[in-house]
Amino acid sequence: MSYLGIDVGGTKVALRLEPAGADAAGNTRETVFPWPDAGGVDADMEVLAAAVAALRPAGAGPVTAVGVAVPATLDTEGRVRGWPNRPFWQGLDLRRRLTALLPGAEVRTADDGDLAALAEADAAHCRDLVHFGVGTGIGGGIVLDGRICPGTARGSCEVGHLIVDRAGERCDCGRRGCVQSVASGRAVLRRAGERLGRGVDFAELRTAWLAAEPWAVGAVTDSAEALAAAAVGLTELVHPRLVTVGGGFAAGLPGYVEAVARHAGELARAAGPVTRVRPAALGGLSSLDGAVLLARSEPR
Repeated sequence: MSYLGIDVGGTKVALRLEPAGADAAGNTRETVFPWPDAGGVDADMEVLAAAVAALRPAGAGPVTAVGVAVPATLDTEGRVRGWPNRPFWQGLDLRRRLTALLPGAEVRTADDGDLAALAEADAAHCRDLVHFGVGTGIGGGIVLDGRICPGTARGSCEVGHLIVDRAGERCDCGRRGCVQSVASGRAVLRRAGERLGRGVDFAELRTAWLAAEPWAVGAVTDSAEALAAAAVGLTELVHPRLVTVGGGFAAGLPGYVEAVARHAGELARAAGPVTRVRPAALGGLSSLDGAVLLARSEPR
């Protein structure tokens, strides 16, 4: 018997197969493959099926459960409601297709940000945790008592769409002032470019941030303050023991997480809960780690 984790991305997919039992670590098999450039849903499912087949050794036992980290919006039955990266997935019954691919396996799907939070909580040995992934956008999730909140059957926890500035910039979702519209890497680069009057890439921003140039410090500080406001707001609601901040943008700016922690401390109430902010422990495969944990978890 074994457990399969699938981390579905916009351009590529990561898979990990872990056997059941104590010897899982030494016999884990992983692979990554790109989606085809054209062909639609059927072509995508064909390359996924081929990757799964290649990952399973000859004579392997059945896959007991599959955990799938999905960036798309799913309904409660596992159908895709929308995904800008692969719009032709609209209406795809992902859970049914994966069940047909692996007969007898229980297929569990969850938002990739929620599963990243689950993996960070496991890595930190913390049963109550809030996680932010700061990259092109803002992802993440909440884990309470060791489980994803609000639960995989009730939709994802969209921490990137908490409103932190009602008069703020317009978010991709259409609203104004979502934390994503202020704190994401894309938003920071846009504001930095506005300060300089020209385009800015991440390498230039990082160099200027480390040199404490005002235009870079101002743009990055806006992001850190917005993320701190979201972290403090969630701490008031769910009282996590820990808030972790990861993602490529955050990891690439030394001192960014410390700035978030500092601003969160400035926002704290004297009699309120403490917002403990730390860097995330896991790298770019945190959603895959979470997908395997989902597969291994007991059904609720």
